[in-house]
Amino acid sequence: MRRTFGLVAASAAAVVLVGAGALVYAAQAADEALLSQGRPATASSLEGTAFAAANAVDGDTATRWASAEGVDPQWIQVDLGAVAQVSRVQLSWEAAYATAFTLQTSTDGSTWNVARTVTNGDGGTDDLTGLSASARFVRVHGTGRATPYGYSLWELKVFGATGTTPSPTPGATTSPRTRVDLTDPVKKDIAMQIVSSAENSSLDWRAQYGYIEDIDDGRGYTAGIIGFCSGTGDMLDVVNRYTARKPGNVLAGYLPALRAVNGTDSHAGLDPNYPADWRTAAQDPVFRATQDEVRDEVYFDPAVRQAKADGLRALGQFAYYDAIVMHGPGSDAVSFGGIRAAALRVARPPSQGGDETAFLNAFLDARVAAMKTEEAHSDTSRVDTAQRVWLRAGNLDLDTPLDWRVYGDPFHIS
Repeated sequence: MRRTFGLVAASAAAVVLVGAGALVYAAQAADEALLSQGRPATASSLEGTAFAAANAVDGDTATRWASAEGVDPQWIQVDLGAVAQVSRVQLSWEAAYATAFTLQTSTDGSTWNVARTVTNGDGGTDDLTGLSASARFVRVHGTGRATPYGYSLWELKVFGATGTTPSPTPGATTSPRTRVDLTDPVKKDIAMQIVSSAENSSLDWRAQYGYIEDIDDGRGYTAGIIGFCSGTGDMLDVVNRYTARKPGNVLAGYLPALRAVNGTDSHAGLDPNYPADWRTAAQDPVFRATQDEVRDEVYFDPAVRQAKADGLRALGQFAYYDAIVMHGPGSDAVSFGGIRAAALRVARPPSQGGDETAFLNAFLDARVAAMKTEEAHSDTSRVDTAQRVWLRAGNLDLDTPLDWRVYGDPFHIS
């Protein structure tokens, strides 16, 4: 069924749709252009590599994006490349459609506004008209599924007029370009690649869901996309959440052992089959989506949120994220909170009127000192020949191209 969701007056604030018709718009306004086709698209998860987010913006109605099965919420978003005036969004659903979703817009990929709320979706084609949002990023955020599977879109089309830019803040200095923080999908992917270069000696972070080994750092097994550990609780969190979503999965039987070894480096109850079973689970889109979720909730989102509160740009946001991945989010001297506290005793962050470069140097100094307290982390090249190099070059926005070395291996992102 083709549905047109129109309002007499629409805004970027949250609204609840009332009624739906079957009106097909025969013509678009003269200035209503298709803005989304071929633009970069990302999603919270994929059912598999054949169902990439890019399929929803390729103009081909035979290809589609599909999210991980049985997981809520899920989203897909498209980067229009520049701020535009969005007037209409058209969604062509596969059978796995959303019964409830919000259409969200953002100028920076970080702060989101709800442009439309749908609570009575019935599939087919949803035509969301009457929008009036200045946006570079447009996201469909699914909160209710019609089927036990995931969410799936044949096409996500965004229409509007280009050339609209936000008005500068009165009295503010106009920047020659819009700064993008680490929540931007492209920047976030860069961050994942950099962390993977240190954790896995590879830029292909998506190939690491099945990674698992004991690296003799006193944390038991280290596994997955950012090194969840059996001895630190986050691996237990991943398996707990996975089991809640998919009872009877191949890792569910290890939950008692994972609870028992938490806080130790023991493998008791895990060997000999746990590593092989972890790799098997990594083939499941639901397990991969669960790893993504824990990474974001426990590490990425808190790190970026704190960095932004401290007035730090993308490089500083990454420095916080990389530190919290390795050292954990605690407050003791060798955890992220303690490292940041040590830096604050030496320098002020930009949010307190301090110099960004000076504060980041203080933070990296404290980070290196914390790393050197552990033999397994005493090689500090992920700071010294990576983050410190970009800081000395003044690359506070973490712009590409990027060149660095970790443990002596060279890496490059164009």
